[in-house]
Amino acid sequence: MANTSNLNIRVDEELKRKAEAIFSELGLNMSTAMNIFLRYSVRYGGIPFDLRIEKPNTETIAAIDDVNNNRNMSKTFDSVSALMDDLNA
Repeated sequence: MANTSNLNIRVDEELKRKAEAIFSELGLNMSTAMNIFLRYSVRYGGIPFDLRIEKPNTETIAAIDDVNNNRNMSKTFDSVSALMDDLNA
């Protein structure tokens, strides 16, 4: 096992809370997340990756809500020809 060393950093309290929430959703604690970041940075030679939880924009959230509540849905068709007639109208 490699020797370990403590790394103390100061961060804004709100930033820490938000980061811990994201890491928790990813199944990571702060120490593991920082180790991943540091190892990958060394291997890459810089800031190496984008690890995040995608948050839908307002339009997507509204569309999801419409689907969940069966609102603003497209018409239904009994046949492909009826669909094509509507598309070509």
